[in-house]
Amino acid sequence: MATEQSKAPELPGTPQKPGSGPVVVQGSNKNAASEKMERVRKWSITTYKCTRQALSEKLGRGSRTVDLDLEPRLELLKDDRQRYDHVTKLAQTLANQLAQFTDTQKTLGDAFSDLSLKTPTLHVEFGLNAEAQKFLSKSGKTLSEAITAFTADMNTLVNKTIEDTMLNAKKYEAARIEYDAYRVDMEELNLGPRDAVTVPKLERAQKDFQGQRERYEKIRDDLSVKVKMLEENRVKVLHNQLWLLHSAVAAHSLSCQSFLEQNMRQASDHLNNPSEDAPSWLEDS
Repeated sequence: MATEQSKAPELPGTPQKPGSGPVVVQGSNKNAASEKMERVRKWSITTYKCTRQALSEKLGRGSRTVDLDLEPRLELLKDDRQRYDHVTKLAQTLANQLAQFTDTQKTLGDAFSDLSLKTPTLHVEFGLNAEAQKFLSKSGKTLSEAITAFTADMNTLVNKTIEDTMLNAKKYEAARIEYDAYRVDMEELNLGPRDAVTVPKLERAQKDFQGQRERYEKIRDDLSVKVKMLEENRVKVLHNQLWLLHSAVAAHSLSCQSFLEQNMRQASDHLNNPSEDAPSWLEDS
């Protein structure tokens, strides 16, 4: 008679062959799944609380925490950002229009030069206008480049430096809503009865509220420092850029005025010395 062979005992958690019986789930997998479910549960609760708090504030029924020092500075920064963005767009439009204008001036100067060569009797007049338009075009191009450089630095200030702070302000507002949601929850539990069921809930709410308050205060303090640094940096950047822009406009205006005055003196000298011109056909007859 055949004898059964003895089988080695299976270790706990060892996966079995298909069809050999129920599969044993290892403890680590159970822990990972339970931790994930706990995170989802906490996220759902927090999302619900924050949504309820935000809706209550919009309807004018909920109370909110207001930082009387930070929030007015954020509102001012938001307003300044819109104004700086408007100025930047206007300056860029001016630079583009000035670039087109100087291109037309150069083309006009070339046309005057051509006519100066082909019209000996008006050689000086056409030549003076050609030189004037070409100089104005060159100086205007330099000014256009200076304005473009100004808009580039303004774009960096508005769309990078200030925008980075505004993103942090959005994180601060989200943390503030979450803090207020847990604060309101704790206050409501404090107003209720104290019994064996509510006391553990109140203790848990107080613990959650304390954690949210620490997180809110840290984000608020970090943002306050960031806003202060931005205000100081903004003044320095604008001081330098506005001075450079004004200097470029002044240099353009002064150089054009100086050149045109010299050009007019040359024209005046030419008009006062008609012997240089060829006699007209009336004078020849």
